[in-house]
Amino acid sequence: MSGSSQTGRAYIGSFTAAGGPGVVTAAVDPADGALTLLHTTDALPDPSYLALDGGFLYAVSETTAGAVAAFRTDAVSTTLAAPAAPVDGAGPTHLTVWGNHILTANYGSGSVSTVPLRADGTPDPALRDVLHHTGSGPHPQRQQSPHAHQIVVDPSRGWAVSVDLGTDSVRVCALVDGHLTPHHETALRPGSGPRHLAFHPGGEYAYVLNELAPTLTVCRWDAAGGILKPLTEVPVLPGAPRGDAYPSEVVVAPDGRFLWTATRGEDVVSVFALDPTGEQPTLRATVPCGGHWPRDLALHPGGRFLYAANERSGDVTWFTVDAETGEPVRGGSLRVPAASCVVFGPPA
Repeated sequence: MSGSSQTGRAYIGSFTAAGGPGVVTAAVDPADGALTLLHTTDALPDPSYLALDGGFLYAVSETTAGAVAAFRTDAVSTTLAAPAAPVDGAGPTHLTVWGNHILTANYGSGSVSTVPLRADGTPDPALRDVLHHTGSGPHPQRQQSPHAHQIVVDPSRGWAVSVDLGTDSVRVCALVDGHLTPHHETALRPGSGPRHLAFHPGGEYAYVLNELAPTLTVCRWDAAGGILKPLTEVPVLPGAPRGDAYPSEVVVAPDGRFLWTATRGEDVVSVFALDPTGEQPTLRATVPCGGHWPRDLALHPGGRFLYAANERSGDVTWFTVDAETGEPVRGGSLRVPAASCVVFGPPA
């Protein structure tokens, strides 16, 4: 694991409705991963999740109306590049860029949206497509209807994969002429409430983090066929939680040796060792997240530093990852009220 000698940039999302500053730009110290505040903008309401692509920072607006926007970035600041584009979905919680389209997962309406990008890289507000999920689960409050929570593109760049907490399933779609086309749906254990997934760098396995049960479902991924197959389900905590645990995020080391999850109800980061194939995660330790309610975990591209966006304590904590054990060692924190997401840009 190695880091850059140049100062990088971190971009942090937050909930403006809960007192957050909006999109935060911070410098990343290459020596210890420390964050230094550079700039904030509240030009977009509730920019809870971010993605960098093609020189733009893209953000969802996690509101009832639901929108997506592009920001231009420079060495210090972040500015809205164009008015936000509607996604025709409520409460978008996640987005990804696939070619010349933005895909959003809309938790409130249980759908995924496709928004094309114009030639200048900004979302086109006039053209969009929505794929509605169907189904439900056994949880009486959380699973009465679909709740798409995440959408990502698989490592082969051939499929869009959406995780739905409300239907206990993961859907695989193709993108055909700007429309997401359903290809395969993988059912997970009823009541598990899948929230997010991450792929192993080898591309043959995926790890689904379940919010309603504090577990991780290991799946085999067939990129040629576009099929996700559940193999095993393992706990993310060493014992029974004190109450509802609310796991939030899963990240995998770029060398495939370790995996980390965040659990909001316990305020911990769990450390897993992965076997050489990636099929067998083993829980090694849990460490405090450095705050309260870690909504997001993010690994710096170099693999040396791990960051927890602690929504309710209003800070982002950084850790140095022990290269031998994978255990995060706390370094410090940056005050960001209602923090929700961290992504990294190239060195300035």
